[in-house]
Amino acid sequence: MGYRFTDLTNSCQQDWRAYIEHDFVRQLGNATLAEASFRHYLKQDYLFLIHFARAYALAAYKSPTLADLRQAHEGLKAIVDVELGLHVGFCQEWGISEQELAELPEARATLAYTRYVLDTGNRGDLLDLHVALAPCLVGYGEIANWLNAKPSTLRGAQNPFDAWIAMYEGEEFQAAMQSELEWLNARLADVSPARFKELSKIFRDATRLEIDFWQMGLSLTDEDLPH
Repeated sequence: MGYRFTDLTNSCQQDWRAYIEHDFVRQLGNATLAEASFRHYLKQDYLFLIHFARAYALAAYKSPTLADLRQAHEGLKAIVDVELGLHVGFCQEWGISEQELAELPEARATLAYTRYVLDTGNRGDLLDLHVALAPCLVGYGEIANWLNAKPSTLRGAQNPFDAWIAMYEGEEFQAAMQSELEWLNARLADVSPARFKELSKIFRDATRLEIDFWQMGLSLTDEDLPH
């Protein structure tokens, strides 16, 4: 029996749960998150998503088969057509203009994570890149499902962050997540134990950088960078 995505999460279970169940996520779900923290996160996530779209474009370039190319295209579409469009709308609702987004400086957590993923993709192969991207694409879908399973999560008008949960629980994003899981499981099934160990390190590092990204929002780290 070969490896699966769950073996990646099991290989760094403590970090994975710290990411999925971070205080930023918990507070977003029960509507106690400071609005300044969410606004800072929204701004940086816009920059983050642009770099992740570039990473999926790199995945398309590295794709040796039509099936791989289609999968990279699905990831790119999920970011450009779903997440980025909704992010611009979110930001406008939270008083952040497109011009302000275009002029934003990157926080250190944004720089660290996005450049790690792009570097992993440049020096590694297609599977390395997808594994580095997985905590974002798969993790956000899992976070939405985890929040919905928690009795303390508030939905609708009583939660100012409800639209964020709705985006990641939505059919389009959940379908992209499932497609990515199927792609990863098919390729992980064929890797050797030594290769899986390499991939586990990439996955753990990317997950730890996701934790730092949540913490950046919660702590307002680099919030006052000059434009």
